[in-house]
Amino acid sequence: MKCPFCGHNDSRVIDSRETVTNNGASVRRRRECTSCHKRYTTYERIERVGLSIVKKSGKREDFDPEKLRRSVAIACNKLTIHTDILDQLVRDVESSLFQRGVSEVESRVIGDLVMDQLRALNPIAYIRFASVYLSFTTLQQMQEAMERLNRE
Repeated sequence: MKCPFCGHNDSRVIDSRETVTNNGASVRRRRECTSCHKRYTTYERIERVGLSIVKKSGKREDFDPEKLRRSVAIACNKLTIHTDILDQLVRDVESSLFQRGVSEVESRVIGDLVMDQLRALNPIAYIRFASVYLSFTTLQQMQEAMERLNRE
């Protein structure tokens, strides 16, 4: 690690702590330059291998947890669900995807994971998400989804 003050290539770690942020776990390290003795902080995080999403159309795009979070937030709009819970839901889905150990995943898999999480979290958020994800075109389809939700 290069010292940001003098550019020297050697430092020693004074303190190291694990931290959790919206982007996942990371390690915070306090370092001291062995040349100028000034201290600075660095953060390390695990870099995930790229994950591609295969859309219904066959188009591929990079997995974007922020896009997923926005979709979930829309489904939960004006409901009393704290943003920390939404962040955790997105992290859980992301973790589940990366645990599969594959480089591509179908968008339907993500939708199913989100629906499972929302079903347990809030029935209104679940129905809102399902209406878009499952492309309801009639009230009958929405009613059937609500009846399935009541049976489960």
